[in-house]
Amino acid sequence: MAEHKNGEMDISVQEKTFDGFMSMTTKASIGIIVLLIFLAFVAI
Repeated sequence: MAEHKNGEMDISVQEKTFDGFMSMTTKASIGIIVLLIFLAFVAI
C-alpha cells in the first residue's frame, strides 16, 4: 500500500464544487430575504 503524504491530492474539483455551493447558498439566502421583505410590505 502506498504511503500517504499530506497535500499531494488534486482538490480542484472539490474547490469548484464548494465555490458553486457557497454561491448558490448566498444567492438563495438573499432571494429569501428579499421575498420576506416584499411579503412584509404587501401584507401591511
